[in-house]
Amino acid sequence: MSLLTRKELESRINSDGNDRIFIDPLISDDQVGAVSVDLRLGCDFLVSVLNHKPSVSLHPSEDHSSPETFFQAARRNIGDIFLIHPSQTVLATSLEYIGLPNDVYADIISRSSYHRLGVSISSMFQPGFRGCISLELFNHSNVPVELIVGSRIVQARFFKNEQEEEYMNPGQRRKYIGNVRPTVSRAQLDSDLPGLLALSRQR
Repeated sequence: MSLLTRKELESRINSDGNDRIFIDPLISDDQVGAVSVDLRLGCDFLVSVLNHKPSVSLHPSEDHSSPETFFQAARRNIGDIFLIHPSQTVLATSLEYIGLPNDVYADIISRSSYHRLGVSISSMFQPGFRGCISLELFNHSNVPVELIVGSRIVQARFFKNEQEEEYMNPGQRRKYIGNVRPTVSRAQLDSDLPGLLALSRQR
């Protein structure tokens, strides 16, 4: 595999070929750097909130304390301030919709300027991914941090695989493909959980 550099990125981004990396909207030319593309903070948020539930349940049949219970939706306009408090988890998305070809995957990391404020993001997206990039924001600092909606908060690094890989295998269900708004964890949909719970009941 190889890291795509500026020349390769510019030739692929929103091109007409089958190897196109789709990014929309790409607001400014300086979003494309030497080895990465800056992505902007979108308008929709899911904010972690405290409630009376003792824990998040990942049991597939229990909805009363599912991950959705622990988040509250919020929306801001471009240019508005969004406040993230210390030790708070906020789910957001990139402003941009991304489409990856089958020979490219992407790493997502926080830009250094935001990492130095204590706000970190790290994720990875497989070949063939479609959707707005999920941003799992966490404030590691001891003070609230003001984020400006639409600002360039993360950078994506694109890697070319030697062989093409299908993101969706026949009959396989993907939990997050095509999302354009923040989505809570769907870990309870993992196919191996029912079998693990059955083993526990047999003891």
